[in-house]
Amino acid sequence: MEPAQNVLTGPLPRLTVIGTGYLGATHAICMAVLGYEVLGVDVDPDKIARLAAGDVPFFEPGLPEKLREALDYGRLRFTTDFDEAAAFGDVHFICVGTPQLAGSHAADLRYVESAFTELAKRIDRRALLVGKSTVPIGTAARLTTIVQEVSPAGTDLELAWNPEFLREGFAVEDTLRPDRLVFGVASDYAERALRDAFAPIIAEGTPVVVADTATAELVKVAANSFLATKISYINAMAEVCEATGADVNLLAKALSFDDRIGARFLKPGLGFGGGCLPKDIRAFRHRAEELGVGAAVRFLDEVDQINLRRRARTVDLVRELAGGSLLGVRVAALGAAFKPNSDDVRDAPALDVARMLYLEGALVSVYDPEANDNAHRLYPDLEYADTLGKCVRGAEVTVLLTEWEQFRRADPTLLGEIVAEKKIVDGRHALDATAYRRAGWEYRALGRPVVAETFDLGTHEKDSVAA
Repeated sequence: MEPAQNVLTGPLPRLTVIGTGYLGATHAICMAVLGYEVLGVDVDPDKIARLAAGDVPFFEPGLPEKLREALDYGRLRFTTDFDEAAAFGDVHFICVGTPQLAGSHAADLRYVESAFTELAKRIDRRALLVGKSTVPIGTAARLTTIVQEVSPAGTDLELAWNPEFLREGFAVEDTLRPDRLVFGVASDYAERALRDAFAPIIAEGTPVVVADTATAELVKVAANSFLATKISYINAMAEVCEATGADVNLLAKALSFDDRIGARFLKPGLGFGGGCLPKDIRAFRHRAEELGVGAAVRFLDEVDQINLRRRARTVDLVRELAGGSLLGVRVAALGAAFKPNSDDVRDAPALDVARMLYLEGALVSVYDPEANDNAHRLYPDLEYADTLGKCVRGAEVTVLLTEWEQFRRADPTLLGEIVAEKKIVDGRHALDATAYRRAGWEYRALGRPVVAETFDLGTHEKDSVAA
C-alpha cells in the first residue's frame, strides 16, 4: 500500500498514539507510513529513545523496515510529554496494556485509566480519544464520564472504541490491510473522525462495522473466546484419541472438509498462550459474572483448563520417552515463544513446559531463534543455547514446543547424529513424522497413537503414519 494522499475534503487529522508497546508502536509506525503525521507517546524514556533512533524494542517481522521508512518520511516522532501530545493531536489512540490483575482474573485497568485521564486533563479543544486496548464491557461509558469531567474541553472531548485484531508475526499486514474495522461510537462526529483517521485503509475496500461502544468492546473478547474454544475443542478430541487409539490429525482433517467448521485453528497440539487469549478469556468470564450472566460463558473455564492440561500431558510424553523419570535426563526444548515469528513469552506454553521439565529434575536446554533473552529474564535457571545444534547435542529426549520454520526444516538424519538418543515429542504436530521414524527416531505427539496404519482421506492410498 502506497503512502496516502489526502483523500479527504480537508487536511488529514494528526494522530497521537499513547503507549508504544507492541500494539501502539505498530499502529504509530503504520499510520505514519500511510501518510499521517503521528506522535508516539510513552512514559518510558528508554523505549522512546530506541524508537526515535529506529530500533524496534521487540521482534516483529517487517516492522523495523517500516519504522525506518516512517522516520525517513519525517511524519513520525516520539515523546514522553503529554502536554505536547494534547496540543498536537486531533485523534488520540490509547494503546496501553490491560494485563491480568494480580490475584484475580479481572483486567488491570490502571494503565488505561491513567492514559485517558492524563491526556484529557490537557486537552482544551474538540478532539477524539480512541481506545484500542482490550477492556471489559462498560469501560468506554465509564471513561467518557471521567474524561469529560477532567478535560477543559468538557463534552467537546469525545470517546470511541476501535478494537485491534493484530496477530503477532503478521502485525504490519494486519494493520495496513485489516479484514475489518470496528468503530464503537456515540456520535456522528466520532464516526467521521475515525473514518478520516483510517481513510486510506477504508479506500482499499476494508469493511467497516459501526457500532455502539459496548459492542465494540465485546468484539475483541468474543473473537478471542471463539478462537480459544476452537483450539481447545480439537485438543479435547486429542484427549479422547489418546484414550481410544484414534488419530487426532486425521480427525481434524476429516472435520476440516465441513465448510461449517473449516480448517483454521483446528490444529491439535500444545495449545494457545501469549499476552491476549489466556488473560482475555479469564477477564471476560470475570466481567460476565459481575454482570450476572456468568453462566453464559462458564464453558470458557473448561476451555482454559483443556488448554493447560495439554502442557502437563506434553511433560507426560517426555517422561514416558525418558523411561518413567526425568531426574538427570538431558532434554532439548525447541522453542520458548508462545508462537513462531515472535519473541513474546507471556503465558507461553513452550516455556511453561520447559520449566515443568526442569522442576522434575530434567537438565533442560532451551533454544528459540528470537525469544531466548526474554525467556532467560523470566526463567534464568534454565540453560539456554544459542543454536539449534548446541541445544540438541547430547539430548536424551528432544521436544518441539514452538513451530519455528527452522525446526520444521531441520534434517532428522543430521539431528540424529548429535543427540544422545533419537527420541522426540512433537508438541505442535509440525514435524514430518514419517521422515523422523525412517531416520530411526522414536516419535510421539499429543493425540496420536504410537504407530497407526491409516488410509489417506483424499486418495484412499494406504500410508504408514508415525505417531
